[in-house]
Amino acid sequence: MKVRDSVAFVTGANRGIGLAFAQELLAGGARKVYAAARNPEGIAVNGVHPVRLDVTKPDTIAAAASEFTDVNLLINNAGIALWTADFQSGFFSRGAVEAARSEMETNYFGPLLLSRAFAPVLAKNTGGAIINVLSVLSWITVPIAGTYGASKSAAWALTNWLRTGLCEQGTKVLGVHVGPVDTDMTSGLTLPKVKPVDVVRQALSALEAGRDEVLVDDMTRQVKAGLSNEPGIYLNFDPSRDEAAAK
Repeated sequence: MKVRDSVAFVTGANRGIGLAFAQELLAGGARKVYAAARNPEGIAVNGVHPVRLDVTKPDTIAAAASEFTDVNLLINNAGIALWTADFQSGFFSRGAVEAARSEMETNYFGPLLLSRAFAPVLAKNTGGAIINVLSVLSWITVPIAGTYGASKSAAWALTNWLRTGLCEQGTKVLGVHVGPVDTDMTSGLTLPKVKPVDVVRQALSALEAGRDEVLVDDMTRQVKAGLSNEPGIYLNFDPSRDEAAAK
């Protein structure tokens, strides 16, 4: 699939990776970019079509799919990570269960509902493609982000399910795995971070190349390779030793 002349629907487009997707799609010649966010007033990108959307609200998702019938590229980027002071003390931390539910609603059920809603739209537009923004924490867990990692593991499984479930209608599905990115979400981390624009450029290049998965940075590539180690990296992952933590 080519970026030029595509019609994209990007969630979480008001900042970070989502904002970079909107900018790079326009720069790459996309015919139209729907930039979705709960507060679209904050989207300051000339040329996009702001859309009010809450990925945890099925009615707003259904309304968007009914209205924007020209979409051929869905980008599931919106996500939350609740590793604030209230939740980062571990398994027994105050609010951990509530955090897990909230992160699962946004990071897993959001892409699930959006993909189900837009799949018929994509089918009518020659199949199109879906990009799911995932994480290195789809494969490993760190103490401060156990609930977030669970939601991203679920999103990875969803991505693989979509790839097989939508292949007959010609829809390509691309999973984008990445470690720490220089966004508001990781502002409290001191680890090296990649720039949102670098994530997006690699993702769009992989899309055009017809790939199923892209591993954006060295950390993610090392972790993926370590899954088959004995013991697997997911069994003894140490952020301080491996210089890794949450996306």
